[in-house]
Amino acid sequence: MNIKKFSEATKLTAYTVRYYEKMGLLKNISRNSSGHRWFTEQDIVWVAFIKRLKDTGMPLEGILKYAELREQGSSTSEQRMQMLQDHALKLEENITEQQLNLEKLQQKITYYSDVIKVQ
Repeated sequence: MNIKKFSEATKLTAYTVRYYEKMGLLKNISRNSSGHRWFTEQDIVWVAFIKRLKDTGMPLEGILKYAELREQGSSTSEQRMQMLQDHALKLEENITEQQLNLEKLQQKITYYSDVIKVQ
């Protein structure tokens, strides 16, 4: 598929797709006979994983390191698993912290609700 369809499928702008390719997150992108990028379903799956890592707070440098290890093949499986385990632990800590923040906000909302009822 061309970059326009790929952008629509991944919900990334064409600019971001080109940026990801330039920085090395998207590798071995085929070109059609006129030299335009040609993406596959596997590229969509890979970008979905990149987006998931990004959405969960992994910096692009970390994602790039993961991508470089992925490019090296199965010999880096342990390293990639360790990266994901470390990231999952950070994510769990963040979720716990955010849950506590939510509880404190809800307590404050309850407080104001009670104050308003009394008035």
